[in-house]
Amino acid sequence: MREFATKTKLRLTIGTEPEKSNRARSRLRFDRNSWTVLAGCIALLWILPVRAAEPATVTFSLDFPGSDPDHYSFSLESDGRARYECSGKISPDSEDHETYQTEFSFSDATRTRIFELAARAHYFSGAIDSGKRNLANTGVKKLSFKDGQREFTAAYNFSSLPAVQQLTALFQSTSATLEFGRRLAHIHRYQKLALDDELKRMEDQARQGDLVELQAVKPVLQEIYDDTSVLNVVRARAQRIMEMGPTPSAGR
Repeated sequence: MREFATKTKLRLTIGTEPEKSNRARSRLRFDRNSWTVLAGCIALLWILPVRAAEPATVTFSLDFPGSDPDHYSFSLESDGRARYECSGKISPDSEDHETYQTEFSFSDATRTRIFELAARAHYFSGAIDSGKRNLANTGVKKLSFKDGQREFTAAYNFSSLPAVQQLTALFQSTSATLEFGRRLAHIHRYQKLALDDELKRMEDQARQGDLVELQAVKPVLQEIYDDTSVLNVVRARAQRIMEMGPTPSAGR
């Protein structure tokens, strides 16, 4: 009887070993699957903030053959950094063209306004041209918006949307400022005696409110002011224009 009980216990013990092994393998598979899922979640959480941190960008371009410049474009990031490119005459008296590029920072107020207007225009996700065919051609304009989640571009000659109209006027006024800077750099190098006339025109337009973001051309104006070979009246005018401009965003 005792021998029978011992054999029975032995058989039960032996019979439970495979069950324990199966449970152990199941737990191992579960643990491996759990770690795989957890690792995937961690990777996703790592990626999402990076995508969300991608800067938003607004771009504007104008192509208008026969005008000066006949092409220019802006690219503005959400932190205020901007790039301007154009193709225009080397000087008003020359037919030779040059490609000009410069980087600058929009003021905080203007940067904020541009992105607010882009939002009011639904980030240019639909048609923004008025569709009217009896309007004078003022050049092919394009507005674009891009961030980590969307990208839209819309072309127009004239838009009846107030937000688009304001953006167009703002970028055109900024281009006028930067074009003064481009011309002044050339005149300062090759025709110093013509500086006063150009600076006088610039000062008059700035006082009338036709120019914005004057700090974008401060480096050129500073070079003129620092040049002791330039007439004092010219240097004084350059200083006055510099003092009219806003202060760039802090830290840039």
